[in-house]
Amino acid sequence: MTLGSFLKKQFIDVIDWTEPEDGILAYRYPMQDREIQNGGKLTVRDSQMALFVNEGKIADQFNPGLYTLNTNTLPLLTYIMNWDKAFQSPFKSDVYFYSTRQQTDQHWGTPNPITIRDKDFGMIRMRGFGIYAYHISDPKTFYQKISGTRETYTAAELEGQLRNTIIAMMTDAFANSQVPFLDLAANQTMLAQKISEKVGPTFTGYGLTLDSFVVENVSLPDELQKVLDQRIEMNMVGNLQQYTQFQAAQSIPIAAANEGGGAGIGAGLGAGIAMGQAIAGAVQGGMNPPPQGGAPTGGGAPTGGAPAGGAATASATKFCMSCGKSIPRSAGFCPECGQKQG
Repeated sequence: MTLGSFLKKQFIDVIDWTEPEDGILAYRYPMQDREIQNGGKLTVRDSQMALFVNEGKIADQFNPGLYTLNTNTLPLLTYIMNWDKAFQSPFKSDVYFYSTRQQTDQHWGTPNPITIRDKDFGMIRMRGFGIYAYHISDPKTFYQKISGTRETYTAAELEGQLRNTIIAMMTDAFANSQVPFLDLAANQTMLAQKISEKVGPTFTGYGLTLDSFVVENVSLPDELQKVLDQRIEMNMVGNLQQYTQFQAAQSIPIAAANEGGGAGIGAGLGAGIAMGQAIAGAVQGGMNPPPQGGAPTGGGAPTGGAPAGGAATASATKFCMSCGKSIPRSAGFCPECGQKQG
């Protein structure tokens, strides 16, 4: 090397890095044929770590602090390079900085519903989403398995891998939790802990530490949620007659808004009550069947049933189309509301 070419070389006296934006996990310090001056300064700030890589091999790792680069601070690199004790000449090595602060507000979620077995509903499909946080804890492993020799490596590039890992582990956690779907909302903290325990070793294998994991919501797809809502409604109603009356009451605002207003309301109420009574009567009749052998001979009054003439009485009445009251079948007007009968 001539004196002119030696003078043209650029020597690095200070090596440091400040993060220009969020989300940068790894950064390779720009060398471009520059050499590090013996006795130069290396600054590793809090929430950072640095690696020296020589000829593709990791030589030294530095925690936060200020270092003077010499044989005392670069023992492994000194051994690799076979320098003498003087260590006077400049040297060249790749320097990588790693952000070790928490990468917060990382989102995970199921892009498609996952199928699991449930105690109450059998096989169901469900969704889940939440957030998590992690940080780089082992730069050597992260360099070897994830970032490599890239100039920069960001959290966005790693997000897909971590999210898919979480979803795979989440399916196992749901299946083994033995918690019915209806109780998951009250056990989300426990569920998050189980998922975190399963996912944690995978993060460690990448040189990361999972700091927190939160399940924000678990839900069913829309079509299954509608079925669940209907089941809840039926449980709240209690029996069919009450449900019919409930449905009739639900129709009042709709009927009132339509042409005919009150007549429509009365018709709806009358039909609903009549249907409820008819169904209730059928159920009651099924529970109390007529006695075997029919009515006794000799023209006596029938036993165990309605008095004679009951059927005729029932057929001689009808329901008002307006208010739903029982009125004589021959009546032209309702004695209760005065509505003309058709």
